[in-house]
Amino acid sequence: MTTARRIDVRLGDRSYPVHIGPGARLLLPGTVARSGAARAVVVSARPAEAVPDPGVPHRVIRALDGEHHKTLATVHELCREFAAYGLTRADLVISCGGGTTTDVVGLAASLYHRGVAVVHLPTTLLAQVDAAVGGKTAVNLPEGKNLIGAYWQPQAVLCDTDLLRTLPPEEWANGYGEIARCHFIGAGDLRGLPVHEQIAASVALKASVVAADERDAGPRHILNYGHTLGHALERATDFALRHGEGVAIGTVFAGRLAGALGRIDEDRVAEHLAVVRSYGLREKLPAKVRADELIALMRQDKKATNGLTFVLDGPSGVERVADVPESVVGTVLASMGREECE
Repeated sequence: MTTARRIDVRLGDRSYPVHIGPGARLLLPGTVARSGAARAVVVSARPAEAVPDPGVPHRVIRALDGEHHKTLATVHELCREFAAYGLTRADLVISCGGGTTTDVVGLAASLYHRGVAVVHLPTTLLAQVDAAVGGKTAVNLPEGKNLIGAYWQPQAVLCDTDLLRTLPPEEWANGYGEIARCHFIGAGDLRGLPVHEQIAASVALKASVVAADERDAGPRHILNYGHTLGHALERATDFALRHGEGVAIGTVFAGRLAGALGRIDEDRVAEHLAVVRSYGLREKLPAKVRADELIALMRQDKKATNGLTFVLDGPSGVERVADVPESVVGTVLASMGREECE
């Protein structure tokens, strides 16, 4: 039995549940049974005990989490494994791991036989609050993050909070960076709440945004709050800085940039720093990263269709702001301070 909370991502015939709480992974056999799949492939970056028996014949494939494995080569190898097992369009793929595993396995499932069903069992805080929900799947190119991808909604997402107990401190920080930015895009003040409630609030917010804009035509851009600089920092440090840590710094930067552009007042700018600090997250730029390198990387962001483009707070709420002057961006970057990135 599980006491997991259910949040639905409402997308018509592509709707699916997100179950959050202790023991949520135990819902896997029933989820597989309802899908009608006769067989499954489990792609797991975690120990065998993290994945219950799906209840149908299956093969387990070992996955490796981490941005350096988030490539088309990994997708290619997964699809070959699917073919070797004889997976058909009527079967199912199950991912078990962090955000990289969710992204890579989701993309492989979307491409193999032009689409096979997928269920996600995210095992990190980052994956549970963000990566596993919403149907975005992607891999990286040397030229940028998430430049090759597809929209492929899962059959279900099972966020078992029991699996978070063994996470190292850096993985908690990775997830809290995404939760901190939710403060500014509609989730409310989540500080001090139990972690399962913070996960549920973050997922509920994302579910409502995705239901309104599945394919990123407009409102969904608010989910990228803090991400433009965050992605640039990941690449500039060769991913030594984790995604959520970069988003936390990017959230502080977004507040300062909005203030410099006269979009928000000093109190709201200060609130960005206070929220990030409350989670014990990094707030300064890595010491060895140059501002001109970050600006060049931000120009390559996939949403930058009209000059330097950011998602910023403002008098009408959070919105996409294009063609921000480079001089202003440079000045704000210079105000961020520096610290060593281990």
